[in-house]
Amino acid sequence: MIRTENLTKVYNGKKAVDSLNLEIAEGDIFGFLGPNGAGKSTTILMLVGMIEPTEGKCFINDIEVARNPLKIKEIIGYLPEDVGFYGNMTAEQNLDYFARFYAMDATERKKRIEELLELVQLDGVSQKVGGYSRGMMQRLGLAHALLNDPEVLFLDEPTANLDPEGVFQYRELVKQLSDEGKTIFISSHILSEVSKVCNTIGIISRGRLIARGTLEELKKEFGRVGAENQKIIVETVEPLPEIEHEDIISAEYSETERKVIIEAKSDIRDYISSRLFEKGVRVKEMRMEEPTLEDVFMSVYRR
Repeated sequence: MIRTENLTKVYNGKKAVDSLNLEIAEGDIFGFLGPNGAGKSTTILMLVGMIEPTEGKCFINDIEVARNPLKIKEIIGYLPEDVGFYGNMTAEQNLDYFARFYAMDATERKKRIEELLELVQLDGVSQKVGGYSRGMMQRLGLAHALLNDPEVLFLDEPTANLDPEGVFQYRELVKQLSDEGKTIFISSHILSEVSKVCNTIGIISRGRLIARGTLEELKKEFGRVGAENQKIIVETVEPLPEIEHEDIISAEYSETERKVIIEAKSDIRDYISSRLFEKGVRVKEMRMEEPTLEDVFMSVYRR
């Protein structure tokens, strides 16, 4: 559905995006990660036809974006990082204005706008947009991106201004849109949000794609780079005795919670289990702490 071939953008002799090759399948929720200045927003601007590549090509549904920018805009929706609307108009008036660009008749526009304002929980708000909070503007931006019922949705930092309830609703909406068959491209530096909603993830640095895969694939490849020690968490029914082993680096005991967090050079769970059994201590839970997306992200950059 989304494909790039050596996609490159140069500004003042510097490559903001450098020979980017991506393939994103139809219906996928793709998370695009990287620090500020890595090339995330520049990539999106080329994909939505707002700027042209210096070199290379990008395609959506096998349509080359640079050659067919208007046709592309008929099948995509775009939520920019900084949304903007006419402050002296209501949400309904703003959406009605933009809907005219899609050649919707008055009846179709009214029905679609009512559906979208209800979807983003702005229905019944008569206040002009100039008085909106940043979170309300973000909700309206999402409604705008969905006006034409797009096949592909590009979201640039979609949760940046949302409160916790808004973030939860955003997650549910993204999953619902994916279930409907829409392809969703999410650019963000909020790693926890990407890990909760995205099926596949790409990490970009200095304009280059340096890692790509599912979260589990990235954890397997990068999750322990620079962090070879194991973190083992043990919770018991009875009070914990002190556990000694040559591979234990540190152990943090909590008597009130009857819990210990052990950092060890190797996986010593079998030893811990045997030791506690000998002492007559029943284990409530024992687990190895899995690497998070944050761990993966930092491991990729260290490598």
